[in-house]
Amino acid sequence: MKPLERLFERPGLGSFGLSEDLAAAYGGDFGLQRPGLYANFVASADGVVALPCDEESGGIVSGEDAPDRFIMGLLRAAADAVLIGAGTFRKANGARWYPESAFPTAGALFGQMRHKLGLQPYPLLVVVTASGQIDAAQPALEHALVVTTPQGEVRLRGRLSSGARIAVFDAPSIGGQALLDLVHAQGLQVVLAEGGPTLLGQMLKEDLIDELFLTVSPRLFGRWPEDQRKSLVEGVDLKGRFLELLSARRHESHLYLRYALRADGLVLIPTTLPHPT
Repeated sequence: MKPLERLFERPGLGSFGLSEDLAAAYGGDFGLQRPGLYANFVASADGVVALPCDEESGGIVSGEDAPDRFIMGLLRAAADAVLIGAGTFRKANGARWYPESAFPTAGALFGQMRHKLGLQPYPLLVVVTASGQIDAAQPALEHALVVTTPQGEVRLRGRLSSGARIAVFDAPSIGGQALLDLVHAQGLQVVLAEGGPTLLGQMLKEDLIDELFLTVSPRLFGRWPEDQRKSLVEGVDLKGRFLELLSARRHESHLYLRYALRADGLVLIPTTLPHPT
């Protein structure tokens, strides 16, 4: 993989003191504030994030872009926990949400980075499923935390491996703040949200996301009514939420953007547009 080209970076961002090889690949140092909730997604140039297919959409949308996978691995290497929704989990059959799973050639470097940061060997996988309709035999659940509702707990009872833990919210749905409080109560401060768009939307609606890492893939997919393709954020009205650009990197025609979320930067959009004069 060629090193990422750094186009812009806001002064004063935190830094971990990456190893020489990781810093060279990323195009500079990197760091995340603790605690923090970070989201990482890849979207096409026309905003498509998830496709209505059985396989995981990220690789299709990115075109199996190596730097996108490298950044995913780097973020996982910095995280205490990786947070995903049931839809993302179902599509990633056999996957494990480890740093080296995203970018195997840097696996040893990611491990050294986690050791230097005083983290456990692997981030904890947290799977959110209100219905409990997930494959409990998937290897990724062996040491995962599954967050569900009473209905979901009934479906999962006796099916999870002995190493998995389950947390039940006594409600038909799971609120973002309650979910984040639960994760923090486990001593997990840096949480990486990797999908899907509905879970991200809930977190954004509650102003919980601190930063968004977004790969913009030079691909067009198009959309039409009832096509079941999803954009970056689904199910909520964010009223023009403002993003502050923290860094921008490039590899060929892909862009790798890092944004801070600002709840105060709202743009009010009229529900009825004026007729042209």
